Amino acid sequence: MVLENSFTLLPPLVAIAIAVWRKNAILALAVGIVLTWWMSAGLDPVAAVTGSVTGILAVFEGAGNQRIFIFSLLIGSLLVLMNKSGGVNAFIAQLAAKKLVTNPRQASLLPAIIGTSIFTDTNLSMFTAGIASQSLFDKYGLSRARLAYILDSTCSPVSILLLVNGWGAYILGLLDGYQLIDTVGVLIDTVFYNFYPIIVLVMVYYTAFSTKVYGPMRHSQANEVSAPDSIDTSVNEQTGRARYLLLPMALICVLTLLLLAYSGDGDIRRGSGSWSVMWSVITAWLLLCAMLMKDKVFNLSELFSHSLTGIKQLLPVVLILVLSFAFGDAVKAYGTGTYVSQALSQDFPLILFAPLMFVIAGIMAFATGTSWGTFAILMPIAVPLALSSGLPPEFLVAAVLGGGIFGDHSSPISDSTIIASLASGCDHIEHVKTQLPYNVVAAALAMIGYLVMGYYLIGR
Repeated sequence: MVLENSFTLLPPLVAIAIAVWRKNAILALAVGIVLTWWMSAGLDPVAAVTGSVTGILAVFEGAGNQRIFIFSLLIGSLLVLMNKSGGVNAFIAQLAAKKLVTNPRQASLLPAIIGTSIFTDTNLSMFTAGIASQSLFDKYGLSRARLAYILDSTCSPVSILLLVNGWGAYILGLLDGYQLIDTVGVLIDTVFYNFYPIIVLVMVYYTAFSTKVYGPMRHSQANEVSAPDSIDTSVNEQTGRARYLLLPMALICVLTLLLLAYSGDGDIRRGSGSWSVMWSVITAWLLLCAMLMKDKVFNLSELFSHSLTGIKQLLPVVLILVLSFAFGDAVKAYGTGTYVSQALSQDFPLILFAPLMFVIAGIMAFATGTSWGTFAILMPIAVPLALSSGLPPEFLVAAVLGGGIFGDHSSPISDSTIIASLASGCDHIEHVKTQLPYNVVAAALAMIGYLVMGYYLIGR
């Protein structure tokens, strides 16, 4: 017996429940993978095991996934080398000397500004802002959960608004084939209707500027503070140089843009994000190693020893990424997203079309841990629905995009949520728990926005 229809929701719900209950993302994802294959194989235990193993191994076959794993591990090496060389402490001292970051408010604004400025790749944005801010948050008594929230709620929303990135090229491809007069124009106009990411960005900057936090994050602030002198450095403070942090990070940003343009034949929107970021991180690591050897901070043996330490520290996080990709593939093959999308009924009043698309996109992305699959499934529904109902296509497309982002960066099994935890040095489940109330409030406000805008558009 193959369990279908509403049963397809069971694996993601079980995975999410275990993640929250046991505070163990690896266990949750592993159970979710086995459960999905067990149910899709008609409750055959042998097929469940073989399907799970095959699905996990298949994750490594994708070139894009391989690149993500490589640069994620190398980010760990960069972090350790920057810390142990004294580069992080020197960077903090330089900011203090120039009076750029002298209080908790300025420390909170730094990752928000960096995250807003780098919108070509969400992973690059989160890693850059996280590396530059971790020690500053410790110094000024700000929790890593707050940093994870700022990273996750800045980088993903700004990337879906300013679509000069892989998302933009992907969504343009999804919009092709419909009777749209100006596909690029429709994509650009989604910015004005994409209420959720706009609201999230406003909330982030309010949090950073006011330094106020609410809900579970208030307790994280008291529990996760590290002493300013807890940074482990292997050299004297005076021998550390800020360039050990600044030059590699600047190289990653600049080189990623150049490689995006190169791989996209001059159009960064069509470039390969994972390929560009991977080679940028590798080049930055080589540059940092060369600087540290030239300045006689470390010898070759010490460089490789510290780099290996950084890789080992991030192995559990990369394991979570592997399992999250395998789980996403499993629930997609099982038909979870298709079932949820079929819950949409055209019998609903016209004014409820956008809110409904937003909610379904949010549920799908939350359950599957990805917005990419959500966009692929719902876009063929949203565009024809808009054309047949007379609503602007960009209105319903924006509802799908916003809902997908809401579900994606709220889900404990999402790779972007995991990377935000990694980049901030925050416990993953702690990040999910403290960020979720903010996301729910933003989603509720977005729903109100779609109702008001829908009433206006219908009455025109």
